[in-house]
Amino acid sequence: MTMRERIHSGKLFTDYCEGLPEDRKHCKFYMTAFNNSTQEDLPARFEAQKKLFGTEEITAWIEPPFYCCYGTNITFGDGCYVNFNCNFVDDGKILVGKKVMFGPAVTIATVGHPLNPNLREYMYTAPVTIGDNCWIGANVTICPGVTIGENSVIGAGSVVVHDIPANCVAVGNPCRVLREFNDHDMTHYYKDFPITAEDLAEEKTLRG
Repeated sequence: MTMRERIHSGKLFTDYCEGLPEDRKHCKFYMTAFNNSTQEDLPARFEAQKKLFGTEEITAWIEPPFYCCYGTNITFGDGCYVNFNCNFVDDGKILVGKKVMFGPAVTIATVGHPLNPNLREYMYTAPVTIGDNCWIGANVTICPGVTIGENSVIGAGSVVVHDIPANCVAVGNPCRVLREFNDHDMTHYYKDFPITAEDLAEEKTLRG
């Protein structure tokens, strides 16, 4: 079994062979280009983003700075938004659905180390999957192997160590389901502030 096969099968691995250091160097080059780009030179930013993730199209708006290990192990669905200072540790796969929103300073980790101190230098990966339409709050940490169901909201500062089902609000450390969405959520956008007919009529304007 090659080292890359070990990585993607969840076995212990090291990352000093089989072109992995060169892949990380490639990532750092385009990550630096992306992070140093300016709002006045969006074509250069988008080109660096394509090179970073190994894609031909832009499916996510990402605010610099953004940090990752390889880039090519991250997949975004259409219409995602990633706020500044997010860190995606993508030794393993990070699969993000459509229209997912990330607050500032979100960390997604797909890699861990054995508790056994004699093996601590080695690593293992477990993929992270985030369903469509999720909202991940500021300073959330998502740990290896977690799946978050579609539409769910993860409250700011949460540490997600277990799967979270769809259509719920989950918060805390460790992150737990607070409640499922209800009828009030469908008619109010914040506490007792209602979604009005005018808001719905102007939805296209809100989308810009």
